[in-house]
Amino acid sequence: MVMLIIKLCIFAMAPLCTVAANAQTQGIGFGYGGRNGPKQWGHLNPHYTECSVGKLQSPIDIQRGQTFYNSTLEPLHRDYYTTNATLVNHVCNVAMFFAEGAGDVVINDKNYTLLQMHWHTPSEHHLHGVQYAAELHMVHQAKDGSFAVVASLFKIGSEEPFLSQMKDKLMKLKDERLKGNQTAQVEVGKINTRHIERKTRKYFRYYGSLTTPPCSENVSWTILGKVRSMSKEQVELLRSPLDISYKKNARPCQPLNGRRVEMFHERVTKKETGNKKKDPN
Repeated sequence: MVMLIIKLCIFAMAPLCTVAANAQTQGIGFGYGGRNGPKQWGHLNPHYTECSVGKLQSPIDIQRGQTFYNSTLEPLHRDYYTTNATLVNHVCNVAMFFAEGAGDVVINDKNYTLLQMHWHTPSEHHLHGVQYAAELHMVHQAKDGSFAVVASLFKIGSEEPFLSQMKDKLMKLKDERLKGNQTAQVEVGKINTRHIERKTRKYFRYYGSLTTPPCSENVSWTILGKVRSMSKEQVELLRSPLDISYKKNARPCQPLNGRRVEMFHERVTKKETGNKKKDPN
């Protein structure tokens, strides 16, 4: 039953990474360099046109001068629960798919259900001109098909606890790939993602797109303001199951095109209400 759910999730989330092996042989697969690199995505397939002509594309560089504090934004509300999960070599990234009941996030009174999370190395979003070592995307979807992605940036430093727990599973995924299984899956079993929903004092929000073809512009992005750490070895481990052309799987930053990047900051909110508690971030 769990595997059936995972397969259904992979089918439903295909737009996030449509590089199945058969697509590659048909010449419509995308990559991160050369003739099928990001600059060419919009010409690889009629369904990918938005990658070239869209005006609300992601990722972006979040610059100080283009960021606006919004006092109406609320603290990020996430409720995640223990559920079965499976690690997947998603061809263009390593992903973890969750079974039903993984939890959800509420944004602007709209509920988005957690489906999967995956990693990009290096980061896709830049923060004040800086590109980081890695970026985690927690992918949620609403009933109307729109997405909400909560992203965390990582610099090289101490080990990331969740990835430390997944080390053996990631190594097994790598071994499966070395055996020739390009879309290997490794059962993780029950997984507790509650630590990921830790309170955040600052985030950035804007409206954008998927960062892989078809680059659909129906994504609410939340970029957490606190940059976390993972070790260099963990970055390499996330890359290890992937083909060489996908080990560096970050789409370049896209033009903002007049979009408004809004910021939530608990310190500013508390100052406005008379509570001047120092922000540790």
